[in-house]
Parts: sequence; C-alpha cells; structure tokens
Amino acid sequence: MEAYLGIIAIIAVIALLTGGGMLLLFRSGRRTPPRVEPPEAPPVSGVPQAPGRGTAVDEDAATTTVPPPARPIDPADVTVLPPVEVPPPSAGRMVRLRARLARSQSTLGKGLLELLSRDRLDDDAWDEIEETLITADVGVAPTRAMVEELRTRVKVLGSRTPEEARALLREQLLAQIGTDMDRTLHVAPHGERPAVVLVVGVNGTGKTTTTGKLARVIIGDGGKVVLGAADTFRAAAADQLQTWGDRVGAGVVRGPEGGDPASVAFDAVAEGIREKADVVIVDTAGRLHTKTGLMDELGKVKRVIEKKATVDEVLLVLDATTGQNGMRQARVFAEVVNITGIALTKLDGTAKGGIIISVQRELGVPVKLVGLGEGPDDLAPFDPEVFVDALLGE
Repeated sequence: MEAYLGIIAIIAVIALLTGGGMLLLFRSGRRTPPRVEPPEAPPVSGVPQAPGRGTAVDEDAATTTVPPPARPIDPADVTVLPPVEVPPPSAGRMVRLRARLARSQSTLGKGLLELLSRDRLDDDAWDEIEETLITADVGVAPTRAMVEELRTRVKVLGSRTPEEARALLREQLLAQIGTDMDRTLHVAPHGERPAVVLVVGVNGTGKTTTTGKLARVIIGDGGKVVLGAADTFRAAAADQLQTWGDRVGAGVVRGPEGGDPASVAFDAVAEGIREKADVVIVDTAGRLHTKTGLMDELGKVKRVIEKKATVDEVLLVLDATTGQNGMRQARVFAEVVNITGIALTKLDGTAKGGIIISVQRELGVPVKLVGLGEGPDDLAPFDPEVFVDALLGE
C-alpha cells in the first residue's frame, strides 16, 4: 500500500513540473519584441532646438535667437514735413501787386478825378471833394490842407483837362503821403548779433500772419530768420507761426500756452544768436489796447529783449478797414513802445487807403509794409508812387 502511495506522489510531482514548463513556454512566445528607437534627426542650422525631456541644459552655452517679424509701418505714424519753399525777393513786389491796389481807386482815385474834371468847381463840388477824402480816412486836417492847395492850383491853371486834374491830384497825394520818409526795413545784423523786429498790434489785424509773411520777405532776400512765438495767450498763435516757419525753413521758438511772453522773446533772441541768424522776428500777443496791464507787459517784452540785443524795428500792424479806430490803437501803442514803422494790412479792395496819410501824420512814422491779399507773398514794401498811380488808374 505504501508502495502505491509513493508511486502516485511521484507521478503527481512529474505532472506539476510538466504543466508549469508548458505554461512558461506559452507565455514566452507571446512577449512583445523590444522597441527600436529611430535615429535622431540632425538640428537645423541657426534654429535653436528645444531640449529633450530629461536633458540637462547648459546655461553658459551660446544660442542663436531669431528676431520676431517686423511690424508693418502704419502710414499714420509717419510725419511728412512740407517741402521748404523759396519765396520771391521783395524787389518789385508792389509793382506786381498793382492790380490789387487798383481795386481801391473807385472812391479815392476815380471819384476825385471825376470831381476835379468838372467844367465848373463851385463850393458844392469842393465840399464833395472834401467829403470823399474824409470818407477814405485821409483825416480832417490832411483833407483840409489838400483841398485848400487844390483850390489854389485850379485857380492858377484855369481850364482843367483830365490829364491836368490827374497830375494835380497825384502831386497832392504824394505830398501828403511823403516821398522823403525813410521806409527802409532795418534788418541788418550787428556783427554776431541778429537784428530784432518786434511785431505789435491788436487782435484781428493779421499780426501773426504779417509776421510769417515778413519772414518770407527776408528769406526771399537771402536772410536767415528765427521766429519767436511770444503770443502765448492765443492757443493757435504758436501753431500758426510754426506753420509759417516750416514752409520757409525758419526756426520757431515757442513756450507753454499761457507762459511768460518776455521769456519766449528772450529765448528767441538767444536762439538767433546761437544759429547765427540775420533777423529774429518776435510775434507778440494781440493784446487789447484798452487793457492797461497787458500794454505794460508789452513794454516788459521790449525791455527783456534789449538785455540781449537791440530792437531795430517795432512794427505796428493796422487793419486798413478799421479807419479811425485804427488811429486810436496806433496812439496807445505809440505811448508804450517806440514804433518805428507801420504794416498796413487788408489794403486791397478797400476804400480806406487814405489811412496811410492820417496814421503817418499822427505818429510821425512811415508805412513800411502793406498787405495786398491773402497769399503768402502778398506783403510788399510800401512804394508811395506805385500806390498813388494804382489809385489813380495809371
């Protein structure tokens, strides 16, 4: 019995061993073959490669960085400066603009010629002549002087042809305007220091525009100009003057809005000295002649400039259409600063040309410049003979 049990145990052990071997053989047949890694691709030249996972990065190693693509330029971001213009010279300007002056002849010129050419000049006719002159803003005193002289000459001549009447009137107008007054614009530099022109006047007379046009006159004659925007009370004044300067290549010195005008004027003169400019033109505020404090400030501007340079010209800008109101303005300005000349604007197309006679008689200073239109080169040095001939319709 024991022998049988031993045999059974041996058979059972053999069976277990045989079954285990078969199971191991079956599992080894199903095992997945090892994965073969593909070869690493060579890096592209100039392009940095991201480090692989688990790869140490050397912080000191040199790397190549590719810049981001450039942003397209927006045309709105580009500031285009206007081309610098070359203005025409001042010589002959008034002759070229004679046609515009002739628009004023209907009252002061043709009207007087028609009256003087009448067959009979009685008291009523002379009253009409006097009224015509006063209406043209010649002024009461100059008008009476002209009428008295004309009456005397007419009595001496007796008969009067239109040519004789024209000659008489031309002679009297030139005598009243004055052909012997010094109308030279003093803008010659003093060695290394520029000449200084101070431009004054009330609001609305075209003062800033006249300043810009005067810069064109001087540059057209070959001078170098620096502009001082000392009108700090009017928001658009500095921008307006900057536009004038940019067009002809003149430097512009400006200050903060509401700033001290005297400080701007002083800085403009200093800039003119540094830049070796021939002329510095200072545009002052269009201050009202009724504001005493503002007029005192105008005197301060002139005094501050004189600490650094000589003020060669003080030009008073007057509107020819304002008539006797312009005369009141002129008197007040003459009390504050020493006016050396007058720039008369808006003379074209107006019957107020006689203000040239009255303002010169009142102030004792000459009209040096006249504005004859809205164009940039419509400011001209005043020529009495050209003016009178245009009024009389030569």
